[in-house]
Amino acid sequence: MRFYVNKNAQANGDHEVHRATCSRLPEAENRQYLGDYATSQEAVREAKKYYGRSNGCYYCCPETHTS
Repeated sequence: MRFYVNKNAQANGDHEVHRATCSRLPEAENRQYLGDYATSQEAVREAKKYYGRSNGCYYCCPETHTS
């Protein structure tokens, strides 16, 4: 599955990781491609290399979402 991270932080400072199929995927100019991963945990680890405060989208990656 392809994963992206939102370049724009949420109000709490987190950058959300999304699956390519997510209905809440940011616009192309506001997302960074992370790669193809089997799990969202792997994608979040990759996102943290760019944005230390990264977590999974509530809707498409609930297993890695933190409040």
